[in-house]
Amino acid sequence: ELWLGNNLHNRRTERGTFFPPFWKMDSHYSLVEFSTELNLAEQETITICAEGRYNVKLDGKFYPGMPDNVLLPAGKHSLNIKVFCLDRVPALYVQGKTVATGPQWKATFEDKEWIDASGRTSGKSGTIYRHAGSWNFDTPSALPSAYKLPVSPMAAVSMEPKGIGMLVDFGKETMGFPLFQGVEGKGWIRIYYGESAEEAADTLHCETTDRIQVTASVAKLQVNDSKAYRYLYIETDGGVTFKQISMLYEFAPVTERGSFRCSDTLLNRIWDVSDYTLHLTTREFFIDGIKRDRWVWSGDAYQSYLMNYYLFFDAPTVERTIQLLRGKDPVTSHINTIMDYTFYWFLSLSDYYLYTGDKTFIEQLYPRMESMMQFVLSRRNSRGLLEGLPGDWVFIDWTDKEMSKQGEVSFEQLLYCRSLETMAECAGLVGKPADQARYEALAASVKHILLNEFWDQSRQAFVHNKVNGQSDGVVTRYTNMFAIFFNYLTDKQKEAVKTHVILNDSIMKISTPYMRFYELEAMCTMGETDYVLNEMRHYWGGMLKAGATSFWEKYNPEETGVQHLAMYQRPYGKSLCHAWGASPVYLLGKYFLGVKPVAPGYSKFEIRPELGDLNWLKGSVPTPNGQIKVYANARTIKVSASEGEGYLYFKAAKKPKASTGMIEKMASGDYRLLVKGDGREIVVTR
Repeated sequence: ELWLGNNLHNRRTERGTFFPPFWKMDSHYSLVEFSTELNLAEQETITICAEGRYNVKLDGKFYPGMPDNVLLPAGKHSLNIKVFCLDRVPALYVQGKTVATGPQWKATFEDKEWIDASGRTSGKSGTIYRHAGSWNFDTPSALPSAYKLPVSPMAAVSMEPKGIGMLVDFGKETMGFPLFQGVEGKGWIRIYYGESAEEAADTLHCETTDRIQVTASVAKLQVNDSKAYRYLYIETDGGVTFKQISMLYEFAPVTERGSFRCSDTLLNRIWDVSDYTLHLTTREFFIDGIKRDRWVWSGDAYQSYLMNYYLFFDAPTVERTIQLLRGKDPVTSHINTIMDYTFYWFLSLSDYYLYTGDKTFIEQLYPRMESMMQFVLSRRNSRGLLEGLPGDWVFIDWTDKEMSKQGEVSFEQLLYCRSLETMAECAGLVGKPADQARYEALAASVKHILLNEFWDQSRQAFVHNKVNGQSDGVVTRYTNMFAIFFNYLTDKQKEAVKTHVILNDSIMKISTPYMRFYELEAMCTMGETDYVLNEMRHYWGGMLKAGATSFWEKYNPEETGVQHLAMYQRPYGKSLCHAWGASPVYLLGKYFLGVKPVAPGYSKFEIRPELGDLNWLKGSVPTPNGQIKVYANARTIKVSASEGEGYLYFKAAKKPKASTGMIEKMASGDYRLLVKGDGREIVVTR
């Protein structure tokens, strides 16, 4: 994960200049020893392939050189192969008649801890949990270092002369390799990339460029690095010509397993473009945007995980991203240098376990959860709270107006509290009751201060921050809306926040899809479905009306024209394909199809379809090994599940009927029906 992530993080360029990330990057382990125990009925020859230099040792005795083939005698033996590789990940492939690399092998990076297939490690420090990786090295020719995302050909939809060059349109935001055919002459091809036509044509200010020197006529000429664009503006000199321009579209081979359709065609378009946005930002890892930054940011990734659970349910990409973000010990800074991004990393592990039920991954990560949390705890102030220290970036959100990040920011305390609760939960999972009790006590202490010192009774909301123990009374949306779906507030307080903060136009508005995600989730949890649907139509529909083919990093409805393209004091600095723009996938799946796990891995689930102002809706939500399907209109609900067991909750004006099962009455107008994961469709008429 680290090696692959370092390669990804260092692909970014700005106007042809290498642009690496600005946080500490950890390297892969360059020396790894692999070991297995054998019991052979007869002698056999094994073939050995490795990435790196290696030695082979059988029962403590070395074979000379680096043998490609080794004859193993019959009987019981210990086989050890040590691999060194500095520029790539040390990797090993062994194949014989009965002997092959696989889950029975252990590994160590010479810290004297042997890792087995489950991640359990026994050594000088007792039993801990880690794991050795395997992914794409299942034949001698499939080298991990050679892994690349697949590509497919894509034609341009139009080409037209513009100025001294040619403007090429691929019809929608995309990512891949420009491909020239029939190139003749000697000279230069200059390529200016644009997520908009304005950006591509602005040769002085567009964010991404390439210069290719042509020294001889060639049938095909491909740009070396994939880029994000919809438009290309191409200039040539020295008599260079080409007959055709197309591209190789680069994509992650994930399978789309979730779906959504409803009676509103605009919402269907919003779902489709959200779907496409997440496809584009799903690479080897979940990245933020395909033009910039093309990096793995924890806050962006956290939302991608949640959207992924309702579209792909691709757990390996989640795991790789979580591993990459955490890196190696010792911890010397917050993840991505951002305090809140460290906390999103903790929260992602709780969600991962709930959706996947994969306890082994939590066991593997727990030691690094502990060391990450110890870093956080070492930076507390005298009150046990957190303030930004030198080197910390307190981000929260991009805003149109300046927002204080000084002192004890209530939003950071809230995420910190939730992270401590996650630590307690995971400590319980891995069988560490003392840790669980300690983290529960720390969380309770922080929560007490948050609820009693940052809640302003007169404003019926949390204040934004305190500096030297004093608040200026400023209220922002962030702490307040998170506290709703974290369930930190009473029902009365939630209603107060809804009225005094979320529906209060005098409170600084949110202009990024990043935080609109959470604002609308808070309203979803309070049953404000009509409000949420209308906000989607206005906000995401507004981007569509402005010409979006993927959803943006930031959107201000009051801006027009090229104003939509600017950010960071640069005319085309805004990313027009940003992962956090795809949140309708999550909101529509979880709160309108109404499907969510209530026990790990969907062993227990609930279905609460919400029509809002829609005439009908339908869709499917992926589960670890199947899916849950939902259809609903005013009179009929149809559901089926292929694993687990859960309840369908719904309202009815009169006693409803079901095609199978017994409907239970919960309260006036509220009913539920048990749904078993046998794949059978249940029809409810109300």
